[in-house]
Amino acid sequence: MKKAIKFIFSISFIFYAFVLAVLLFLNRVGGMWSTELSLLETIRFNSNFVPFKTISTYIQAFLDGSMNADIPIKNLFGNLFMFLPMGIYLPFFINKANKLRIFTVLMTTVLLFIETIQLVTRRGSFDIDDFILNIIGAFIGLGIWKTKIVQRILK
Repeated sequence: MKKAIKFIFSISFIFYAFVLAVLLFLNRVGGMWSTELSLLETIRFNSNFVPFKTISTYIQAFLDGSMNADIPIKNLFGNLFMFLPMGIYLPFFINKANKLRIFTVLMTTVLLFIETIQLVTRRGSFDIDDFILNIIGAFIGLGIWKTKIVQRILK
């Protein structure tokens, strides 16, 4: 039974990683991403290092109706739930990631790497709010992973 669960988790993780790669790196179109800008200009124009700036903008736009409701909902909840599965996969495949400190370090490293790669390859932006929502989603996943129900099913 354990081999079957490991096989199912492995196959589903490969599928999840593929979908994640498409969403994060391959699903972006040009728009403001001029290749004529230097890397420093790209970083300056396409980065947000102010925590909750984007989140508060989306919430305000949703509340006052100044933006199509789909945009803030997709961005906020999409970023929140995009890394929720990672909170389950990471401790499943890396036993030490069951410890909160190690999980936090691993997820922080992964997310900062992804945000940086998106910016450098001009396939997205570096947004600290994306990082915040992604890490909250991962912690929700870890919380689900640590529930007695899930642990009982795995045993």
